[in-house]
Amino acid sequence: MTGSSKPETIVLHAGYRADPATGSVAVPLYQTTSYQFRDTQHAADLFALKELGNIYTRLMNPTNDVLEQRITALEGGAAAVAVGSGQAASTFAVLNIAQAGDNIVSSTDLYGGTWNLFANTFKQMGIEVRFADPSDPENFRRLTDDKTRAYYAETLPNPKLHVFPIREVANIGDELGVPVIMDNTAAPVLCRPIDHGATIVIYSTTKFIAGHGTSVGGIVIDSGRFDWEKHAKRFPLLNEPDPSYHGAVWTQAVKPIGPVAYAIKLRCTLLRDVGAAASPFNSFQTIQGMETLPLRMERHCENSTKVADFLSSHPKVTKVIYPGKQDGESRRRADTYLKGGYGSLMGFELAGGKAAGEKFINSLGLFYHVANIGDTRSLAIHPATTTHSQLSEQDRISSGVTDGYVRLSIGIEHIDDILADLKQALDKA
Repeated sequence: MTGSSKPETIVLHAGYRADPATGSVAVPLYQTTSYQFRDTQHAADLFALKELGNIYTRLMNPTNDVLEQRITALEGGAAAVAVGSGQAASTFAVLNIAQAGDNIVSSTDLYGGTWNLFANTFKQMGIEVRFADPSDPENFRRLTDDKTRAYYAETLPNPKLHVFPIREVANIGDELGVPVIMDNTAAPVLCRPIDHGATIVIYSTTKFIAGHGTSVGGIVIDSGRFDWEKHAKRFPLLNEPDPSYHGAVWTQAVKPIGPVAYAIKLRCTLLRDVGAAASPFNSFQTIQGMETLPLRMERHCENSTKVADFLSSHPKVTKVIYPGKQDGESRRRADTYLKGGYGSLMGFELAGGKAAGEKFINSLGLFYHVANIGDTRSLAIHPATTTHSQLSEQDRISSGVTDGYVRLSIGIEHIDDILADLKQALDKA
């Protein structure tokens, strides 16, 4: 690796140069469950964390490792752990530092699946999630107490698409000793949350990172910049003996390796015990897609801006939700945290409400009607009847999904073809 900080170079070279056994330039797919130990001492050292290496693919795999190193470099972090999905990444990011009786403070602007995880599943586990309106960063301070273990938010929240005030909330977290967990799924390359004070970054790699819509995956990136020992009382899971790993105190056990206690604990306990492991094949596929990520993001943003302009002038469209069309504080945040474009996602509302939205979706020809974002292909969905349908009406409205809201994920096709499909579907709506 050249040591370059440029994303176009990182996605091609970070974490891997050539296979030491064969000289292969392409990252090999290590489709194996387990690994031969050199001897009994080697095996003992691996299990005791005296040496890092491969034990079992549920914990670590050479193909997964390249993906982890590459995304770590892209984000400016210290270490990463690949997992089986973006939902697993969200879950592990919180469970790594929070347990029954604890709480986190989350932005109200969330993907529907994450809202369900926080409002229902975590509640069943005894972890309280307090929801803060990010329009005023001080709302996070107001909901913080000595049991608060993290602040959680999405950089470019789907579906509201109001960019989160990362630095403003991170400053509050620094003052109170609370780390910020940022889901950057919708804004890779455009934003590096760690540069703005985030402690942990997560992705659903299924989306833009891979781009081709073939492989589910997730990843958790540890910035290595948060002083877990300084705030030992707030983070007992990292600073007190862990009975599940022969009494290891994670902040002490990993010091010879580096400031990666959070990442190592996540790998050695949650990934080991819950087993939401990344598939090596999916990681291999994700690496292929990642090689074109910066180029794709340029085209995504270019096309999206033109689509937003088209929709804004259409008589049947009453509202366009897109960072590039916002003003005031929302636009300031978009311009502060997104560099090189405003992303691929946008929403809009039709004058005809739910019925018009359904007719529009059913009239599309080029756009795929799927529950995904970040594909090279253009995608569309009606969230109120799909991705956000399990939410109560009040929670759904709070997350930004009205009955007539349509979400688009603009692909990298030729813009003329994208606009032509939107026009003919709107004519029928």
